[in-house]
Amino acid sequence: MTFPDRDAILDFIRQTPSAVGKREIARAFNLKGAEREALKALLREMEEEGLLAIGPGRMLHRAGGLPRVAVLTVVSSEGARILAVPERWEGEGAPPKVLVAAAGPRGRGRAGHAGGRRERFEAGDRILARIEGEAPRHLGTIIKRLARGHAMLMGVVRKDARGNLALSPIDRRERRQWPIHHGSEVVPGELVRAELKGSGAKAAAHVTDRLGDPFQGLSLSSIAIAAKGIPHSFPEGVEADAERMGQSALGPREDWTGIPFLTIDPPDARDHDDAVWAEKDGDGWRLLVAIADVSWYVRPGSPLDRSAFDRGNSVYFPDQVVPMLPEALSAGACSLKTGTDKAALAASIRLSADGAIMGFSFHRARIRIAENLAYETAQAIMDGHADSPLKDAVLEPLWGCWRALEKARAARGPLELELPEKRVVLDTEGRVAGIAVRERLEAHRLIEDMMIAANVAAARALESRKAPVMYRCHEEPGREKLVSLKAYLDTLGVNFALGQVITPAVFNRVIDRVRDRPDIQDISEAVLRSQTQAYYAPRNTGHFGLQLGSYAHFTSPIRRYADVCVHRALVSAFRLGEGGLPDGAGDRFGAIGEHISFTERRAMEAERETLDRYIARHLADHVGEIVRARISGVKAFGFFATVADIGGDGLVPVSTLGAERFRFDEAGRFLEGAETGTRYAVGQYLDLRLEEADPATGSLRFSLPDVPPAERKGPRFRRDGRDGQKPRAPLPRRGGPPPGVRRGRRG
Repeated sequence: MTFPDRDAILDFIRQTPSAVGKREIARAFNLKGAEREALKALLREMEEEGLLAIGPGRMLHRAGGLPRVAVLTVVSSEGARILAVPERWEGEGAPPKVLVAAAGPRGRGRAGHAGGRRERFEAGDRILARIEGEAPRHLGTIIKRLARGHAMLMGVVRKDARGNLALSPIDRRERRQWPIHHGSEVVPGELVRAELKGSGAKAAAHVTDRLGDPFQGLSLSSIAIAAKGIPHSFPEGVEADAERMGQSALGPREDWTGIPFLTIDPPDARDHDDAVWAEKDGDGWRLLVAIADVSWYVRPGSPLDRSAFDRGNSVYFPDQVVPMLPEALSAGACSLKTGTDKAALAASIRLSADGAIMGFSFHRARIRIAENLAYETAQAIMDGHADSPLKDAVLEPLWGCWRALEKARAARGPLELELPEKRVVLDTEGRVAGIAVRERLEAHRLIEDMMIAANVAAARALESRKAPVMYRCHEEPGREKLVSLKAYLDTLGVNFALGQVITPAVFNRVIDRVRDRPDIQDISEAVLRSQTQAYYAPRNTGHFGLQLGSYAHFTSPIRRYADVCVHRALVSAFRLGEGGLPDGAGDRFGAIGEHISFTERRAMEAERETLDRYIARHLADHVGEIVRARISGVKAFGFFATVADIGGDGLVPVSTLGAERFRFDEAGRFLEGAETGTRYAVGQYLDLRLEEADPATGSLRFSLPDVPPAERKGPRFRRDGRDGQKPRAPLPRRGGPPPGVRRGRRG
């Protein structure tokens, strides 16, 4: 057996169910004598590189991940549903949540039981657990209970009904307020971290960190930044390095300054990392996609590089951006703005008349942007609503090239989900002026398809040189999700056969059949939930959603570290000068892919939660009013509704529906009154009273306007023919399109 490389060691740790140390690795790979010393040195390097972390007993686990066996602290317990976090966490960001199932001796019992008897847990309890799964779906099985410790919470300080200070957790799943220890110096409105000490009625939150008032500066994103552990300040010296590198010469490059490149971006774009130009080439087209040459400024192993890797990607909020690179690069030297020559790594792509990629080459070039256009401006020019000298010479050929790419897209049949995308509109003082839906224009699709073509060309180019590739992978849905989707569609009378070969076109046909139905958005979201999560990896599994065999992210290196890896690989493979991959760097692509997949998920969660908080802030001024809402989810304990044309999810508890008993039909996803037959089903529109809007958690609460308070009693429902069974209350399933499938400009 050969000496293991970094990926082999990480794979062994991932696949081994028990704890792993140096001895176990040496045995697995049959290492002896000097090889064991070499292994020791390699493990030390992997720890310094951030690929491994050392836990108790010198046991190893992947950095940013959890060991196979870990000590956890319970943060909440509701019936059989136990959430816990690792007691020691040296990974990236906030400690991950683990959903714990307690097992009795010899594996007997069910979740929350030991030997068939329910074992009770409270916040602050400590357990030794076996960990399975990957972030963000960690599952734990209890091995044994340990001496009690302290749970960590994050929340906003508020006054309770008695006027005493209490901690209101920002996690909407945490429904209890905790009294704040009298020794904690805090004021209402502050965001804090706290230790939960004591048990039962004596439990209290002891504040450990005061994080400021997230409402004072009108920046609700600060809550998600703190809760997710997103790095938001650069290490010492990194910004100075960015300033220095940003002033460096552009180096030897091809002179493309005579080509009138355009950038087409949102009107409020904070950076411009791609530019396009096209011309007719015989029966086909020649497309140039020029991308900011970040690899020229951010060199491997530099403080800038380590900081960019740590962040993984930029995070975009309504009120601010947390950039991957310092502003001197992200908004300065690397941003493709008009007025100065810029360094670019460019793809020259030959396309057939039907948009097929016939050939490509990659170049380091010096470019000069003719104009930075907004999507709306470019569209207005092409529609004849605005004048521009660029229309005939530049925009018309771009649109012609895109029409060819559009033919290739139609032939491949990628997943097409036209779900409305919300954006928060802030006024000059940072207050919510409204919630708008992003308009989908031809200009958006043009840039998206051109970026996809460049991404495909980059992947194929690296494959042709047998160079390392950081692929963007998106696998087809698993059977369990497809069965669940079919069951849901059956209740709506929508046919979905499981025996057929599953392609994106199958889902597109479902959407086409229901396009005129009022519940099309719910069906689209159900199709979306059936898809898998996209990720980064050096092993190619294809991109199901885009129906592409080879796909890599190349077009946004200012805001994605994956693209930086691809740029460096291209620079090395095509011998384009300095800033390429160091020797052996491709061996670390597996670990890098895991890390940046994690930071991407973290960013998506933070962005989504912040949007919810801004929507809740916007609706807080309308508490008590009647709003039009659409039922988005139904459970035995009530139904969830989304405010029409705005967004934001809220619960209508079954206890507020009146004195009537309600039966929950799980397959049909509806509640039905036993006496009157009144039905509440997914997709139904109705008027609701907004009872509560909490910007700290982003949660809403509704009630039926015609049910008097006297009739709002305790939970009364039937499920599976039994009264009084109270299931746990999970969150409604939420999320955006899988990266690479979701709407947007970057493919």
